[in-house]
Amino acid sequence: MTTKAAFSPSEWDLVLEGPPSAGLLVITASHGGMFRETIAMSKAYVEARAQHGESELLDEIVAEKPRMERGGKVHNPEELRDQALGCLTEATTLLEDKATAEERDDYRHFVLAVANKVAAAHREGGKQVSPAEEQAIADITIALGMNSS
Repeated sequence: MTTKAAFSPSEWDLVLEGPPSAGLLVITASHGGMFRETIAMSKAYVEARAQHGESELLDEIVAEKPRMERGGKVHNPEELRDQALGCLTEATTLLEDKATAEERDDYRHFVLAVANKVAAAHREGGKQVSPAEEQAIADITIALGMNSS
């Protein structure tokens, strides 16, 4: 089992940043619903905490408050998108070296659960998940090294 102790402080910050980065990417993909979508991201963490014990690594991730520590300000949605996807790619690469295959899968599925809960939190344009949110989730899936189909 991989724990927080396996990571340097900066590596751990990177791992912690992945799920909220995915959530923020989906929140900013479409207009409206920001409050509901932010609450949905928090609920994803609460639900993951309720599954305590299934993955020690995931338990340690969700035990901490979601945060984003990375570099400075973003000036436009494209910079935010690039920064979020870069974070997810880097975190996935780091986990390839430090975590078990099962822990990597748990992390990827948690990140996608956060993104999907955020997307479903607010109807936009008559749809539960907007096309822009669907695209953000597809981009997140690719950044996580998962098949997007």
